[in-house]
Amino acid sequence: MAYDSNNIFAKIVRGEAPAFKVYEDDHTIAFMDIMPQVEGHVLVIPKEGGETIFDISDDAAAALVKTTKKVAAAVKKVVDAPGVMLAQLNGSAAGQTVFHVHFHIIPRSGGIDLKLHAREKADFEQLKALAAKIAAAIV
Repeated sequence: MAYDSNNIFAKIVRGEAPAFKVYEDDHTIAFMDIMPQVEGHVLVIPKEGGETIFDISDDAAAALVKTTKKVAAAVKKVVDAPGVMLAQLNGSAAGQTVFHVHFHIIPRSGGIDLKLHAREKADFEQLKALAAKIAAAIV
């Protein structure tokens, strides 16, 4: 499948779609998942377009991992999570639903089940407030 430059993440990169951003630099953007599996679920995308990790440059992949690490530390701190799950899916067979490479940062605590992905939208005011807290915690 060819990369669709009109996917929602590509639109976020171009500023054509809104997002509750927690971080942005020259190569990446991190923002709240509007259908989170748990509180604090954040997505990190490269600005370079590509469906999977195999479709982006090594430089874009390196920037993506660097930003994911930085943002994950802030998410862990803000939601006081003892653990963080990082998920990166490649292709529909792996469960990918938006075909622009991305990482999921999912805070984890013992005994807290994950919601099914992409099933229920979160309260946008709560996402906005949490995004501000995570953004403030990024070093």
